[in-house]
Amino acid sequence: MKKKSAAETYASQRFASLSRRHFLRGLGACVALPAFASLLPTKILAAAAKEGGLATSATGAPLRTAFVYFPNGAIPAAWWPATEGSDFQLSRTLQPLASNRKLVQVIGGLDHLNATAGMDGGGDHARANGTFLTGVRMKKSATDIHAGISIDQTIARQIGHLTPFPSLELTCDAGRNTGACDSGYSCAYQYNLAWSSPTTPMTPEANPRQVFERLFGAGTPGERTASVQRRRAEERSILDFVLQDAQAMQQRLGGRDRDKLDQYLTGVRELETRIQRAEQRGDVKDPMISTPAGVPANHAEHIQLMYDILLVAFQTDSTRVATMLLAHDGSNRSFADIGVPEGHHDLSHHEGNPEKIEKITEIDQWYVQQFGKFLDKMSATKDVDGNSLLHNSMIVYGGGNADGNRHTHVNLPILLAGAGGGTVTPGRFVTHGGKPATNLFLSMADRMGVKNLERFGDSSGRLANI
Repeated sequence: MKKKSAAETYASQRFASLSRRHFLRGLGACVALPAFASLLPTKILAAAAKEGGLATSATGAPLRTAFVYFPNGAIPAAWWPATEGSDFQLSRTLQPLASNRKLVQVIGGLDHLNATAGMDGGGDHARANGTFLTGVRMKKSATDIHAGISIDQTIARQIGHLTPFPSLELTCDAGRNTGACDSGYSCAYQYNLAWSSPTTPMTPEANPRQVFERLFGAGTPGERTASVQRRRAEERSILDFVLQDAQAMQQRLGGRDRDKLDQYLTGVRELETRIQRAEQRGDVKDPMISTPAGVPANHAEHIQLMYDILLVAFQTDSTRVATMLLAHDGSNRSFADIGVPEGHHDLSHHEGNPEKIEKITEIDQWYVQQFGKFLDKMSATKDVDGNSLLHNSMIVYGGGNADGNRHTHVNLPILLAGAGGGTVTPGRFVTHGGKPATNLFLSMADRMGVKNLERFGDSSGRLANI
C-alpha cells in the first residue's frame, strides 16, 4: 500500500476531527460541485427518448433558454417600435438587432407589480432584480432574505438532469450576497437573478476562465479531457469519503439531526447520480478553442467573452438553461468608451433633461449592440438538425425597471429572441395590455418540457400569441 504523504495524513486527521457543523458545511460545498461531461449530438436524442419529458424542436433538436438582464430600465420613446405586427420597424435602441429582426419578438405590456413599492418604500433596484425571474415580492431585510424560486431553476429541475450542468449562471458584474445594498434590501436580491429556493440565490460567475474550465476542464485544447477525468476521480473519492463518514455519524445523531443530515445527503446522492450519468456519457466534449485568460479590462470584451461561453455551452449541450446578469440594477458604471463618462444610474434619473436622455439612450443601445453580436453568432452556428442555434432557442432580454427615471415596473422592456424550435413566432412587435411577465415564463416553461406547472410567481395564466 502506498504510504500516505504528510499532507494526506494531516488531511485525513483533519477530516476525522471535524465537528458536525464543519462536516455539514463541507458537505454543502460538495453538493455545489458541478457535473463534468457533455452529451454528443448523437446521444442527445437517445437520452431524450429514453427519459422523456424533454421538449425538442420539430426536427428533434433540444431547445435552449436563457435570460439576459440589463440594468436601470430604458428610455421608452427610444425602445418601443412605432407600430405593432410583423411590419414593425426597429426602434433606435433596437437597431443593432436588424440582422436578426426576423428572429426577434418585441413584447410589450408585461408587468412586475411585485417590484412596485407598495408598503415597502424605497428599494426599486433591489426589487427589480429580485423579482425579474421569480415574480414574487422580496422580503425587505438585509439579513433575513426571502424571494422565490426563479423560472430558470424551475425549468432546470425538470430537464437539467439531461445535461452535464442543469443550469449556468453568469454575470459581468462584481457580486455581493451579504449586507444591505438598496434601502434596506439585502445585496443578494440585487446581484442575483437565479434562485434555487426562496432563501438560496445561485451566485453567478464573473470570471470567464473559471466558467470555461468548469465546463470543459483546465489546460489547452487536447489536454482538457484528461483534466476532467482526474477531477471526476477526485470528486468520486470525496463523495465516497462523505458517504462513509455520514453513515458513521448517523448512528450518533438524534432524530432531528438525522433528518437534517438526510436532507444534505439527498443533495450528495443527486450529485453522485450526476457523476454516474457523466461517466456513462463518456468524455467531455472539448470545444477546441483557447481558454479565456480571465476578466478583461474592457467591459465590452468581458460581455462578449461571457456570451461566447454561453454559446459554446449551448452548442456542446453542456446545459440548456442559463442566466446572465450584465450589471445589477442600480449600476453606476460609466461608459467613457462611447463618450458617456457619467455614471449610468446617475444619468437614469434624468428628470427630463434632453442631454441626459440622449446619453442614456446611447447606453441602452450599447447594451443591445452587445446582445446583437451574440445573436449573430447564435444565428451563424448550426445545430444538430441543421437549423441555427438561435432558431432552437428562446432568449429573453430585458430588465426589471421600465422607466429608470421614475422607477416604474409596468410595460417592461422585454424581447424574446429565437424561434423556440418553431414553437414561437418571432419577427413581430406584440403588446399584451398589462399581463404579468410571469405569464411569458409559464409559456416558455411549457415549451421547455416542464410538466404540471399550473402557476408561477404572480402569473394569471399562459401568455397567448407568442
